[in-house]
Amino acid sequence: MNLSPLHDRVVVKPSEAKETTVGGIILPDTAKEKPSEGTVVAVGTGKAAEDGKVLPLTVKVGDRVLYGKYSGTEVTVEGSDYLIMRESDIFAIIK
Repeated sequence: MNLSPLHDRVVVKPSEAKETTVGGIILPDTAKEKPSEGTVVAVGTGKAAEDGKVLPLTVKVGDRVLYGKYSGTEVTVEGSDYLIMRESDIFAIIK
């Protein structure tokens, strides 16, 4: 992937939207919920503090994360969809 985020930004590959419900009902594209879980595929260098020091990011490449439903900016690179967001838009790391 030819995408490197800057500063405190991360690139997340969203998980696929569920195509069926727990009861087995198949959902059409219009009824699928936007995923709020994904995998970090690239991270920036870190956030610049007021004193000029760069604070490293908590998340790293490969982490599965939960983020806000409408967080980030959607981009398509080499035919794949990604989200670029600030680290502060990420709520949790799934272990």
